Amino acid sequence: MIENIVINGVHLDVDEDLTKYVIKKIAGLDKYMSKHVKESAHAEVWLKESKAKDKRKLTCEVKMTLPKEVLMTSETTLNIYAAIDIVETKLKNQIMKYKGLHSTSRIRHSLNLLKKKQNI
Repeated sequence: MIENIVINGVHLDVDEDLTKYVIKKIAGLDKYMSKHVKESAHAEVWLKESKAKDKRKLTCEVKMTLPKEVLMTSETTLNIYAAIDIVETKLKNQIMKYKGLHSTSRIRHSLNLLKKKQNI
């Protein structure tokens, strides 16, 4: 699990149930990360409430710091739990992309291709 998660509420009271839900969803993203990325991952979560024209909007923003990159995403809905779920899905996709770009097997494969080209 991602150990370093900071949860902030802006114009919103973050109760124990909401905190547990955020930790469950965001910390669960570690299964898509390699071991060294898990150890240094840090997440900051902002849960915001705003009112515009008698409509209540709830926003979940997450900034996840990984080695060599920072992933950020946000979502605004009428339900904070739905916003957290959507942010989790977006972060999962970003982590998968990050893993593809920074994985050691991809680097090894690129090095092998370079060696083959040099031998020709």
